Amino acid sequence: MATCRGIDLSVFQGAQDWKARKAEGVVFAFAKASEGRHTHDERFALHIKGVVEAGLVPGAYHFGWPNQDVAAEAANYIAAVGPHAGRGFVHWLDLERRSDGANYAGVTAAGIHTYATAWIAKVQAAFPGQRVGVYTSASDLAAGHAPTAVPLWYPAYPWSGAAAYAQAEAHAKPSPSGRSPLFWQFTSTPLDRSICYLSEPALRAWAAGTETDMALTTDDINKVAAAVAAKLIAGGGVLEPQDVTNVASAAAKAVLTVDGVIAAPADAPDVKTNPYWALESYVKDTNARVRLVQATEVAHSAAIAQLAGTIAAFDRTIDAAALVASITAAIDTALRKVVVHLDPTP
Repeated sequence: MATCRGIDLSVFQGAQDWKARKAEGVVFAFAKASEGRHTHDERFALHIKGVVEAGLVPGAYHFGWPNQDVAAEAANYIAAVGPHAGRGFVHWLDLERRSDGANYAGVTAAGIHTYATAWIAKVQAAFPGQRVGVYTSASDLAAGHAPTAVPLWYPAYPWSGAAAYAQAEAHAKPSPSGRSPLFWQFTSTPLDRSICYLSEPALRAWAAGTETDMALTTDDINKVAAAVAAKLIAGGGVLEPQDVTNVASAAAKAVLTVDGVIAAPADAPDVKTNPYWALESYVKDTNARVRLVQATEVAHSAAIAQLAGTIAAFDRTIDAAALVASITAAIDTALRKVVVHLDPTP
């Protein structure tokens, strides 16, 4: 499984030796920007400046207080990161209970979920095209605090003391409450270290908003297989049409997903804004080019027919249809003709 490495920082860490971090293989780094309605992390500007200058995938997080006004909290974060957030910047809501419980006091699980959903929506609206996700624990996930349709950064420390990236990379991917984290924070010693379940090129494309398809992992494929087996058992060995569609879609995605990204061709109309493509973009472009070839072929055929008709009008001994057939045969001999059958709907 492709992965890449990262760290996160707050006021408790000093200036970093970014050359040393990059030598460790660090690709991304997230820094605490704010907390609650008013607090800004004192070292955020220092950290994020270093992250950007080092050429890493940058990001920031906000420690949430679900028992405070969500609009004020979102505004606090937006003000803190606004001068630094650009394309490829990743935003996180740190949704976790303080040790004294003060930030969760008086709020139900449903209320925390509503708060998290609203905070993410407000930050997404402030930074369109940028990624916004949630950092949250197993207990928060089990309690239903976090929205499901957002990227997940998951903290869990299976080792006591310091842990190396190689240990996390060799470890099974966590699946808290059946969720599939995109990032896993696996230790806080000597720094908060995380891995991302994407290769570096894929992470950069994802952060830039140009990679929309996520690779199916072996675990994902096994889950599909298990679900199909369960359905077969429950249905007496019969799959419904929708079951077949779901399995075919999962299988196709597993086969066709690339480890990395597809570079947009130089003549693509969106190459300046979308230099890296997901498989969907590649297929759409290929489809458009095939349709252009088909349209050109139709135009050429019409021109040949018109030319043959004009010649036959001057020489009555010439059969226009036979002439068209002769020209077409000559073209077929010179070129290997490939006919692609597509849905006629553009």
